Amino acid sequence: MERVQRKIKCDRLPLAIYREVAAHIRQIEGIDVSLLEQTSKDFDYRQSQVGGLLIEYDGDLPTKATEQLESILAYYASKYNSWSNLT
Repeated sequence: MERVQRKIKCDRLPLAIYREVAAHIRQIEGIDVSLLEQTSKDFDYRQSQVGGLLIEYDGDLPTKATEQLESILAYYASKYNSWSNLT
């Protein structure tokens, strides 16, 4: 089965919140998530210490799991800022 890999970020999201999002996503069976390193060479207090999230799962992940994932991401987007895809 093909593995789906999503790299996303939320501008100016604090490290603690990235960790909280990752902890919630890890509770969904079949989904792996890790924090991406910040790639900016210039330090800026307004930037997150994290470059984003790497979310991985099998392409045949049950619909309920993908709905839970999208629900978690939507919740944090509504509280902080929208997610954008990393290339």
